[in-house]
Order: sequence, then structure tokens, then C-alpha cells
Amino acid sequence: MASPGDFQLHERLRADTIGLGQSRLCEIRLMNDSTWPWVLLVPGVAGIREIYQLQADQQHQLLRESSVLSQAMMDVFEGDKMNVAALGNMVPQLHLHHIVRVEGDPAWPGPVWGKQAPVPYSSQQLEQVRRQLASVLARLQVGV
Repeated sequence: MASPGDFQLHERLRADTIGLGQSRLCEIRLMNDSTWPWVLLVPGVAGIREIYQLQADQQHQLLRESSVLSQAMMDVFEGDKMNVAALGNMVPQLHLHHIVRVEGDPAWPGPVWGKQAPVPYSSQQLEQVRRQLASVLARLQVGV
């Protein structure tokens, strides 16, 4: 397995997301789509495509971080369902999507992928969502 020091964020993730900080294991990224509260965890380990490729302690840490992020986002955004997915069909680097879903949202009850073009955050919306996510990031003990 490659060392964490070799880690580089995939160019597509860098282009489609906004950096929010760093947890113990992951880069935390906001999907630049204001339609849904949508945050990604990207384990900072080079050469990893699948969760099973992480070391056991890294797998456990990823699950802990994902669970904390999921609960905190549901608390803040008052969702009806939390969607967590690690697809990787378009971006081979391991990353977990955390999407708060609300009954009646533009894709409900189907998946968000391919439903509509992303709606990028305006600077005002981005400032607001950063404020909303501040408590979420604090729960993950994020270093920015």
C-alpha cells in the first residue's frame, strides 16, 4: 500500500468540490451543488480505490468519521434520509458521498446522480453553508 505522504486529491474531485478541512483520516470536501447538502470524505491514503484496501484501523476510522458526519449533517439540515455511497465509477480514488435527502427534493426518491445539472453555490450561499457546516466540522475535529 502506498504511504499517506504520496496522497494527491483526484483532479475531478478538486474541480467539483470545495475544501472544508481535514479530519484525522480524510479530506472533507463540499460538492459544489447547492441542490443538496452534500459532503465527501476522501481518505488521505494514496492508491486506494476501495474501502477493503485500507488498513483495518483506517477502515474503522473511516466508518467513525462517516457516522459522525452523517449524524451531524442530519441534525443540521433536518433531512429525511442520509445517502452514503462509495461509487467511484467516474473517479477511481476512494471517496464517500454523504447526501442529505428530503422528501420532495428534485430527485426524490431516486438517486441524485444524473437527475439534473449541478447548481453551483453563489458566494452568499457558500458562506451560509460553511456557517451551517461549522458545527459538523467541529464534531469531526477538523483542522483547516
